[in-house]
Amino acid sequence: MSTPGAAPAASIPTEKGRRPVLAWALWDWGSAAFNAVVTTFVFSTYLSSTLFVDPAIVAAAGDDERNPELVKALAENAAVVANALMFAGIAVALLAPVLGQRSDGTGRRKLWLGVNTGVVVLAMAAMVFVDGTPGYLVLGATLLAVGNVFFEFASVNYYAMLSQVSTRENIGRVSGFGWGMGYVGGIVLLLLLLVLFIQSFGNPDAAGLLAVSKDGGLNVRLAVLASAIWFAVFAIPVLLRVPEIPAQSRRVRVGFLQSYVLLWGTLRSLWRDSRPVLLFLVASAVFRDGLAGVFTFGAIIAAQVFGFSSTEVLYFAVAANVVAGVSTMFAGRLDDRFGPKRVIVFSLSGLIVLGTVILFIGTSQPAFWVAGLALGLFVGPVQSASRTYLSRATPEGREGEMFGLYATTGRAVSFLAPGLFALFVSLTGDTRLGILGIVLILAVGLALMIPVQNRGAAIR
Repeated sequence: MSTPGAAPAASIPTEKGRRPVLAWALWDWGSAAFNAVVTTFVFSTYLSSTLFVDPAIVAAAGDDERNPELVKALAENAAVVANALMFAGIAVALLAPVLGQRSDGTGRRKLWLGVNTGVVVLAMAAMVFVDGTPGYLVLGATLLAVGNVFFEFASVNYYAMLSQVSTRENIGRVSGFGWGMGYVGGIVLLLLLLVLFIQSFGNPDAAGLLAVSKDGGLNVRLAVLASAIWFAVFAIPVLLRVPEIPAQSRRVRVGFLQSYVLLWGTLRSLWRDSRPVLLFLVASAVFRDGLAGVFTFGAIIAAQVFGFSSTEVLYFAVAANVVAGVSTMFAGRLDDRFGPKRVIVFSLSGLIVLGTVILFIGTSQPAFWVAGLALGLFVGPVQSASRTYLSRATPEGREGEMFGLYATTGRAVSFLAPGLFALFVSLTGDTRLGILGIVLILAVGLALMIPVQNRGAAIR
């Protein structure tokens, strides 16, 4: 699956039409501009580079990447990013119920998807102003946090639309196809960025075929700007092709404060009548935060611990997306056949084992390549199976509400991964040990997921 043609539209399994599914999946394809480029492999790595460290410390360190002062300064910068993302998670937890309920109540899922996606695109475009100097670190971390907040809001509506383009029989394959499209889109975009903006091609002062200056990280900033345009373009089809929810399933719109009253009522109803779903929401809240830590801090660990250059990080990203895309599309079929819980449990187990392995492989880049690519096998299946589990359990017309709750429960604990990562890094001064916090969170999520019902859970 090295090219987009690996998953042609003709193979999309849905009785509701191939065009709506493809249009829906193209949002996943375009979202790689944020997930892969901004959050994981390019902009977060840029913020973790020595460009944002006091030049005096960099000059004193010279070629010694293990200089204690330099390592400490880089770790402090990583903690700044982690703390910004922690506050972003709190914002999502507070506001997601309002957005989810309004998308159900007004029948305007596409409108809210468009608005929230638009804010993400604007935040990405603004990253072009984050000059590679220490004084711009806070601006960069703030834009990263804003992008994460509104990306999560957009995802509430996007996930809710899954039931509009699939059936109960093929929802796993449709979800897996969409998530796989995201990984394939990441491959294509990252390769384009490498060729146009990142790869030096022997020129020490400029990068890419466009020969963009590296001064102040201009080549990276323009790569992110191009990614913003990419996301905007591929977000359009879902807004035009996917039908809106039927008028008869729309619910009454309520005010901001009243939405929390409804949220409390929904939680009480889940506790009384649909406890397996509530248990799933709690478990997924924990392990999804661990997954967010893998995405956010994986590239930082690669750069600071294993000495990956920005170009090497992107090469690794391309390979990881190939692995993840293939495994996610395959896992979608396993989801339909064996149920989403089994896919989630197996994948979380693999992530925990491989995350632990990374703690003991020294600074060997080849070893990180092997462990990191193996880890990529399990990330996508967990995410895809999680949204199919909830979609299977949700009655028609309440998808926005439940995925709003899905976002809220997830972000209610979203301080865990950034917070524990920052704590371990701050206590030890070693960026590598931040992965201990991520592994711990994944393990707790797995323990909570084990008693969750595999099939038959439904919200009443």
